[in-house]
Amino acid sequence: MSIACKNLKYLRKLRGWTQEEFAAKLKIKRSLLGAYEEERADPRIDVLETVGNIFKLSLDELLRKDLGESKGGSYLAKRRALKLTAASNEIQLVPVKAAAGYLAGYADPEFLDELNTFTLPMLAPGTYRAFEIVGDSMLPTQSGSVIVGEKINNTDDVRSNDTYIVVSRGEGIVYKRVMKNNKLKNKLTLVSDNTAYQPYNVNTEDVIEIWKAQMIISKANIQQRWDVNQLANLVSNLQEQVSVMKKKMN
Repeated sequence: MSIACKNLKYLRKLRGWTQEEFAAKLKIKRSLLGAYEEERADPRIDVLETVGNIFKLSLDELLRKDLGESKGGSYLAKRRALKLTAASNEIQLVPVKAAAGYLAGYADPEFLDELNTFTLPMLAPGTYRAFEIVGDSMLPTQSGSVIVGEKINNTDDVRSNDTYIVVSRGEGIVYKRVMKNNKLKNKLTLVSDNTAYQPYNVNTEDVIEIWKAQMIISKANIQQRWDVNQLANLVSNLQEQVSVMKKKMN
């Protein structure tokens, strides 16, 4: 299955992903991906199916055609065609003024059709949505920034300490760093990067949607000014929060 191994490495490099990033998308260990690329192991069919879904390729193409040496440019031709149909991968923008209505209309096609849309060519195929945030709870991310998130369909796929847009019945739309507690599996702990705000829990049953932050779009030429004392307090408070949360989880 050496052709499939070569194709995995070729496709990863074509997108500019590290092995760690590609392995995360395939939901396998980086060491296993390394074994595939070095032809020390044969890729499992379920892994190749995931690759096929990401790159819009069939198993036959992955197993039989060396994509890196194809003169006909079969894969590149498909990518060009995909660019022409980029409108099908439009990102809907949820501005602050639409946040209240979003809780009721997040699954309503008519509501979603009224939202403005845009595309970002650097994103891999997937389901994305963008949310405008306000406030200083996630400094240095500026108030008014737009967070582009990829849809997470199961809270089990949430990775501790990553940032997410969490849509819940009680808290509405918030952008936070999420922590999972092994002792409280039915709760998620939402943590602000600005340590002036205390962490709090939400019940997973109250969570409507979760979007993993992929990009932050913010205004240019706006700088958050910090003095030495602020930075020292920020680091100290953050370390204290992490220490307390680790004790609670263990």
